[in-house]
Amino acid sequence: MSPPSPDPLRGASSLRDWLEARRPEVEMALDRYLPAAPACPDRLGEAMRYSLLAGGKRLRPVLVLASAEATAIASGADPAAALALAMPAACALELIHTYSLVHDDLPAMDDDTLRRGRPTNHVVFGEGLAILAGDALLTEAFVLMAREPASNGDAALDARKLRAIAVVAGAAGACGMVGGQAIDLEAAGSGAQFDADGLKAMHARKTGELIRASAVAGAIMAGASDAQVAAIQRFASELGLAFQIVDDILDVEGASADLGKTAGKDAAAGKPTYPALYGLDASRRMAHECVTRAVAALDGGGLAGQLPAIAQWVTSRTN
Repeated sequence: MSPPSPDPLRGASSLRDWLEARRPEVEMALDRYLPAAPACPDRLGEAMRYSLLAGGKRLRPVLVLASAEATAIASGADPAAALALAMPAACALELIHTYSLVHDDLPAMDDDTLRRGRPTNHVVFGEGLAILAGDALLTEAFVLMAREPASNGDAALDARKLRAIAVVAGAAGACGMVGGQAIDLEAAGSGAQFDADGLKAMHARKTGELIRASAVAGAIMAGASDAQVAAIQRFASELGLAFQIVDDILDVEGASADLGKTAGKDAAAGKPTYPALYGLDASRRMAHECVTRAVAALDGGGLAGQLPAIAQWVTSRTN
């Protein structure tokens, strides 16, 4: 990984333009899809919006949309139509990711007070409402995916939605992200040391599964073939590992003001990380190797679009 740049999109104007178009669409859709009063209690809705609409990279919804678009381009379909079909899944993935952050920050978990540059949810709303806000964000993600886009009796679209829901639910649950968090929590509490395989397996669950599910869900909603889905899976598995390695590096080298969260928390908590096991230089090299394999997987599947540039962005980011 090259030295951090103030602008991780420098020299990638095409991706920059694409992100500048997609991110506002995601923000508007998130606001539109969130339940509101009177159906949702005011204070609960406020807590949900506080964390969900606080900004962030929006990597997971971006991956959903980029994967859908790449699939459409490769298949000769309409990219705009693919983006519309994938937007509810994109928002659902961000709902799930935000719920995980709200719960991660709780005193019983990482006990953090800063997230996305603001006080964490439980600091502002109290632990009880933060837990409920996280619960609601997770549940509403699946309400959204089941409801949108409306199929109007289109059995093929219903089948895609069901398949995407199964992928996302599996990635978020006990055998995916939550399972990885449990392994991480137990390791931090016991001071256990992981070998290379153990560390990779934990991160594949904790971070990689939801990133993989984001890309796969987008491809599914765009009508990807089985071969295309398999290529996207290989790409996103490598991308997820690269993302976590860079996260571990930034926890060592980054500043809280840049990260939007407390720097140095992993080391202070004695958590297993790539820099702790391999050192910074080797960790950087491993992240780049992951990206090389990710792009090769796309090439093998005849897919591209913005996905290769997103992979490069992941390793050059500073937050």
